[in-house]
Amino acid sequence: MVQKLKIIPLGGLGEIGKNMTAFEYGSDIIVVDCGMGFPDEDMYGIDVVLPDISYLKLNASRIRGIILTHGHEDHIGAVPYVLKELDVPIYTTPLTAALVELKLEEHDLLRNSQIFTKKAGDVFRLGYFSVEFIHVNHSIPDSVALAIKTPLGTVVHTGDFKIDVTPISGGMIDLTRFGELGNAGVLALLMDSTNVEKPGHSDSERKVGAGFEKLFIGCKKRIIITTFASNVHRLQQIINVAAKFKRKVAITGRSMENVLRVAMVLGYMDIPENVMVDLDQVNKLPREQVVILSTGSQGEAMSALYRMAFSEHKQIRVDGEDRVIISASAIPGNENTISRVIDELFHKGAEVIYDRHTDLHVSGHASQEEQKMMLALIRPKYFIPVHGEYRMLVKHAQIGKEMGVAPQNVLVAENGDVIEITKKSMKVEETVTTGAVLLDGSGGLGEVGSVVLRDRHKLAEDGMIVVVMPFSSYDHRLMAEPEIITRGFVYVKEAEELMAELKRVAVESVDACQARHIYDWTTVKSRVKSDLAGYLYKTTRRSPMILPVISEI
Repeated sequence: MVQKLKIIPLGGLGEIGKNMTAFEYGSDIIVVDCGMGFPDEDMYGIDVVLPDISYLKLNASRIRGIILTHGHEDHIGAVPYVLKELDVPIYTTPLTAALVELKLEEHDLLRNSQIFTKKAGDVFRLGYFSVEFIHVNHSIPDSVALAIKTPLGTVVHTGDFKIDVTPISGGMIDLTRFGELGNAGVLALLMDSTNVEKPGHSDSERKVGAGFEKLFIGCKKRIIITTFASNVHRLQQIINVAAKFKRKVAITGRSMENVLRVAMVLGYMDIPENVMVDLDQVNKLPREQVVILSTGSQGEAMSALYRMAFSEHKQIRVDGEDRVIISASAIPGNENTISRVIDELFHKGAEVIYDRHTDLHVSGHASQEEQKMMLALIRPKYFIPVHGEYRMLVKHAQIGKEMGVAPQNVLVAENGDVIEITKKSMKVEETVTTGAVLLDGSGGLGEVGSVVLRDRHKLAEDGMIVVVMPFSSYDHRLMAEPEIITRGFVYVKEAEELMAELKRVAVESVDACQARHIYDWTTVKSRVKSDLAGYLYKTTRRSPMILPVISEI
């Protein structure tokens, strides 16, 4: 029997976020990352997008563990929801473990969860798999790549990475170890594709610190800075610059408060004395002595910056005496929400600095030259681009071929593909169930199915019509003309003729049913709905949601 290694991406391919990949050999499965995705603008009311884990639930007894490469939401955000379905241990680094524990505590899952903390350089065995953590640079500490040794050979999964020769802390990416693995022979490489469209090298995080200093010099305004809550190195640099310019720093936003507290406890941040103050104190200080660190860099509704922009924040009111600095780039799909927040801040009179060409943000992902260096060091037999939209995966595959990987050994895969690797070939011959699980109300209201989402689309695009029909409970006759109520379709007083026609169509539908001695309310409502839908589409080319209501008198 031919030995096969199966690699099954369950999320993160053809999209940004929702990263999750299963590795399967013999009777054992390990899962790398467990991330959430970001709802599109047309996902009305959706708060959380999760990978579909149907395949993992079918094979739950074979899963030996979930391995997390770092603590960003697109890699750990789905953990609480997955652990409600699967009882499996988690293996990750200290900071990532602490962030996961906070999530599990919120969901009342921490007591029954197993989290094993490892550090870069550690090697541990999970069934047929031996997993080694390798230190990499990224926009959050404790990020690691994985060297997964299998009976067929070694697979390297880079996780999210960049090559930063002057990192804020933690040391430079362990290129030596990647070179050693390449010299020993690597069966397959899975590499982060996020920045494949960007030529050259990604800038060092230290560049951002210098950019902040320029904006602090001579500034007499209060400074409000928003960035990714998890970017500990960025937070450290902001606090250092604030201390240098004799400013006090306050935090607003629960996720940022949690990250700061965890990072300080674990020793990933060194806060100068007498710099941090409670948010309640900032209004008592001169504005030129204050820095506010805020969540909301993606324009998220109800984030601290959003609430400031729309005058909903209980403690901070933004005006012309504020300089707002947005130290983040937009995650694809969030551009419009960020623009709305920026516009509202300008309406408040604030000075807003957000230009992506300033030195206020650098990417945590490798650009083309760094990706080429990784390919040159590892020299894999097979190459599978991961973590990116489809065009990114295609572009990355081309770079792999340019760097010497045989064209037949480069694969642009899709979520759900079962990639079978042997000593002689790599191919996809089957797929597993995959897709997105949509949650409403951060999981509190449960999963939203395709029918509910379709109804929300219909309501948003064409509105709703309610037809209230009073019937006699004695002889099932219509007692009065129907009442038409519309929402998001037309205003009744401006469409009296149309409303009269809708009443006529509804009455004719009821009459037709009674002529055929049909008195079943379900059938009557179905006939009224069908006739009204046909009339409305014919006359208005719109398809509002129609809800017939029968009131028995």
